[in-house]
Amino acid sequence: MSAPEQPVPDSRGRSTTPKTIDPVEAVRKRGVLAWALWDWGSAAFNAVVTTFVFSTFLASQMFVDPAIVAAANGDAKDPALVAALAGNASLIGWALTIAGVLIALLAPVLGQRSDGSGRRKLWLGINTGVVVLAMAAMVFVVGAPEYLILGATLLAVGNIFFEFAGVNYNAMLVQVSTKENMGRVSGFGWGMGYVGGIVLLVILLVGFIGLISSPGPLGVTTEGGLHIRLAVLASAAWFAIFAIPVLLRVPEIPARARQNKVGFFRSYAILGGTIAKLWQGNRQVLMFLVASAVFRDGLAGVFTFGAIIAAQVFGFSSSQVLYFAVAANVVAGISTMLAGRLDDAFGPKRVIMVSLIGLVLAGTAVLFIGDGQMGFWIAGLLLCMFVGPVQSASRSMLARITPVGREGEIFGLYATTGRAVSFLAPGLFALFVGLTGDTRLGILGIVLVLLAGLLLMLPVKAKQAVIE
Repeated sequence: MSAPEQPVPDSRGRSTTPKTIDPVEAVRKRGVLAWALWDWGSAAFNAVVTTFVFSTFLASQMFVDPAIVAAANGDAKDPALVAALAGNASLIGWALTIAGVLIALLAPVLGQRSDGSGRRKLWLGINTGVVVLAMAAMVFVVGAPEYLILGATLLAVGNIFFEFAGVNYNAMLVQVSTKENMGRVSGFGWGMGYVGGIVLLVILLVGFIGLISSPGPLGVTTEGGLHIRLAVLASAAWFAIFAIPVLLRVPEIPARARQNKVGFFRSYAILGGTIAKLWQGNRQVLMFLVASAVFRDGLAGVFTFGAIIAAQVFGFSSSQVLYFAVAANVVAGISTMLAGRLDDAFGPKRVIMVSLIGLVLAGTAVLFIGDGQMGFWIAGLLLCMFVGPVQSASRSMLARITPVGREGEIFGLYATTGRAVSFLAPGLFALFVGLTGDTRLGILGIVLVLLAGLLLMLPVKAKQAVIE
């Protein structure tokens, strides 16, 4: 037993007892920024590859037979050109569908195995490394039809390993936070992702893509999409650099010896046993996984179809859409960081519920704001204000209710369930647009998905499960 601490005089001669610094708590505090920098860096994949730059590049006329493009003579509605672009979009869609299936099948097992072996950080590094390599290889995707399959394949590979990396990264939330500050830490990380994406995107648009002038200040030619390819290459370097701190500063988890030598296929049996025990002993985790899968698909619909509604209903130009995207991410980033404090004070479920109500109301408002762009700016930014808090609080809530030592496995299920219903928002959006012929009414499909997620969240309790 250590000797009791002796009082020591302060500068005024008064006796004080020195404060004891908890080494574990000190490690947590140092690790928060290092952990959140991965979110900041990962925006290179989210914002640049999947949303604004590379995926748009693959969907462009560069990957259509030049004879078809020439015959269209600048007519964007030429039937042959429209059919060719649709065919390319279908190929990309199938590549991402295959990626989604692989993620759904493998994510929970790979997360479980990283828990059991005590190599969560190692697998975060490996999966992130594969994503960076896939992004770097995109520099070889020349803007020509014969390179479309390569581009779609790299996009799919990047998506697969980004989801795998996300499983390990999200599970590490418990390693850099406590029950008291988990909401703030999660919100800080998610907010860093939004802000990082905007910073990088502006750098690329000004330096490589030429938002202000074409070519941009670096003088990169647009021949064969070189400006896009180099922008993605720079993004790969960005992700690699900001992924390093979490690998160096956050300690690895201890291994669970009983699973160290379990075979890959045996891992599925263990996963099944985990699900069965959750069902018998604490169904809150499973109920939350189902509810979050539904409302997360609604959130994806907000981002996916928001730009389409802005362009087709409110007449936004491509540059105006980009300006809105920048503003939307800034609003989402700020609101997410602020909501993290509310998460810790009132609990993640309340943040999720209030945010989902806000999303439903703001989405419904889009139906009644006329055709003025200012109305869309207001309603759209309100939507974005609630999107980030839902995402952050969902991560926080799952981390709070997950059995200790099973974070990777459960976050793997989180990825799987999210993929399992990813057809809801796109399907309902297309259904309402098809039935009415009005793109604006597609928002009803998204609102219904968000409302369904809200209703499914009602019976969920923020109670941690215990699994032997």
